[in-house]
Amino acid sequence: MKKATEQSPSTASAGQDFQSGHRSRLRDRFLERGSDSLADYELLEMALFAAKPRGDVKPLARMLIKEFGSFAGVIRATPQALRAMDGVGDAVIASLKVIEASCVRILSNDLHTDRPIINSWSSLLDYCQLTMSHQPREEFRVFFLTSKNTLIKDEVQHTGTIDHTPVYPREIVKRALELGAVSLILAHNHPSGDPSPSKTDIDLTKMLADAARPFNIRIHDHVIIGKNKHYSFKQFGLL
Repeated sequence: MKKATEQSPSTASAGQDFQSGHRSRLRDRFLERGSDSLADYELLEMALFAAKPRGDVKPLARMLIKEFGSFAGVIRATPQALRAMDGVGDAVIASLKVIEASCVRILSNDLHTDRPIINSWSSLLDYCQLTMSHQPREEFRVFFLTSKNTLIKDEVQHTGTIDHTPVYPREIVKRALELGAVSLILAHNHPSGDPSPSKTDIDLTKMLADAARPFNIRIHDHVIIGKNKHYSFKQFGLL
């Protein structure tokens, strides 16, 4: 006599058929009606199909959404945080990180064009939000621009602690001169999630502007990245 927990071959086959049909229906809905027709957990299910070719991934998708708050939160989560979740191994982590890397690559390519970066401001903010908002430590990033405001290079200059990043204005000006940049956009993140500038942030921005001015290097803006929001020094009249 079989144990109550065991499935008969016919029951197992029926379960497999149901899952196969569920995946097909989800794919069809996505292809016919687009991503807006799917809830976050359903879109995440589809992202998990390749990592888990068999079985029901809906419980895992729901668990990840609950833990990290949204589809974007799951994609941005660190490998360490993901690995701590039941059912998440290297295959799942790789699938999710490929999506994140693809988004970063697309946004980065949008910035590296002949168009002035000022005309791609929303792409710049999306890029900063994706690459910086979920970092556990502060990062200070600089976008070096040509006289036509096209992007020369995007570099993380310094990485600090949870609430401080050591930044040296002379080093940034020196790097700008090496690259032939005539203007800069500064960006750093606040891991706390609140993008409001501190007195140190305001003083540092002034020091950078003062250091760059003798070399005719202009600072267009300094953007602080928080959780799903940002603060622009230019917008608030601090530059």
